[in-house]
Amino acid sequence: MDKRLIEKYSVAVPRYTSYPTAPHFHTDIGALDYKKWLSELATPTTASLYIHIPYCDRLCWFCACHTKQVRQYSPVARYLDALFAEIATVGSAAAERLTVTALHLGGGSPTMLEPTDMLRVGEALRRRFTFSDAAEISVEMDPNDMDEARYDALARMGMTRTSMGVQDFDERVQKAINREQSFEQTQAAVDAVRVRGVRSVNLDMLYGLPFQTLGTITETTGKVLSLRPDRIALFGYAHVPWMKKHQTMIDEAALPNVFQRFEQATRAAEMIIADGYIPVGIDHFALPGDTLAQAACNGTMRRNFQGYTVELAEALIGLGASAIGLLPQGYVQNMPATGEYEKLALSGSLATVRGFALTAADRMRAWIIERLMCDFSFSRCALLAQFGDAARPLIVEAEQLVGTDRDGLIVKAGNRYVVTPQGRIFIRSIAAHFDAYLGQGSGRHSVAV
Repeated sequence: MDKRLIEKYSVAVPRYTSYPTAPHFHTDIGALDYKKWLSELATPTTASLYIHIPYCDRLCWFCACHTKQVRQYSPVARYLDALFAEIATVGSAAAERLTVTALHLGGGSPTMLEPTDMLRVGEALRRRFTFSDAAEISVEMDPNDMDEARYDALARMGMTRTSMGVQDFDERVQKAINREQSFEQTQAAVDAVRVRGVRSVNLDMLYGLPFQTLGTITETTGKVLSLRPDRIALFGYAHVPWMKKHQTMIDEAALPNVFQRFEQATRAAEMIIADGYIPVGIDHFALPGDTLAQAACNGTMRRNFQGYTVELAEALIGLGASAIGLLPQGYVQNMPATGEYEKLALSGSLATVRGFALTAADRMRAWIIERLMCDFSFSRCALLAQFGDAARPLIVEAEQLVGTDRDGLIVKAGNRYVVTPQGRIFIRSIAAHFDAYLGQGSGRHSVAV
């Protein structure tokens, strides 16, 4: 890869897990709008539920999630009371409209919950929502939290998929990010969920970490592959200390530069693909029989706040502090501050404090950006078929993009605009050409490589 291109396109742009992106949400959308939007849903509407547990028993310095460290369980117990109240409020507002096809427990560390509380969460959700028989139940898991009782509780909840962070197995790297987790711990966790019938295991890796080298990423990738996970996520570390103050604990002088990041990402990806995995989007890999690989091949893969997914639900319902939801009308986000969230939820109110009502233009641009991020291409015919003549100005934009590209990143092929193999690593920068809001407001983003 030409270093000139890496330098040119390694700019700060969104990861495009939504469009418009979260920095453009505003307080003109609130609880009353959300309640109205829920009441307008058709019956039935398929829904994916996301539960946010914003607590960890240790704070990883690389993490950009909304979470906080706690040393006692009492704040978690108080939070769960508020979460149960919000589940009841949203369940009442949505009445019988929703059929749940997926549930995702994220954080933070949802696996720090006591086993009895894990079961209480599952029971509260099933009391208020109708679950389909084939609903996928996914849990973000920290192997350091786990014991037999927690594994058994998650199995009783119906867990079908789990995701575990690996980051890097090198001890020096782990100490630099405050995330010590041995290969043996990870292997034991993978074995424990598989013996309980979990169908899909995902392992997360990071490149661009402090003290990380080609040697450490090579060794870590080899160990991850030895566990034969169904999916592998290979994320670039997003250094955003202006957003997440705990990232100031990381020595910036120890971070790889943009060229070293590119080499690390390339080495790991080559090893994963050589071991039989299908590349999926910008940072995921899946075994050929996995549903994510199949969706990537047949063009049905989607992208949302949980990353790449096969979930085709018509609504995403976010529950918990800072949780984001998406309904046909637009985005909603809950109060991020846990104390204020608890007050709102326990009062019987919806906890929504900001959001974004989608326009027709937003939906067209969102469609193009999602297809680029998922398929590295989009069809002019499909765009017109879905949105009609109103989409023609976006076709003009696509033609201009192809016409002015001097770096061989995107081409026109029949009725499709296709990102070239060389352009795929820069897909976030390419998608940004269709972002009408980029540069507006004060939002800052991580680099695109």
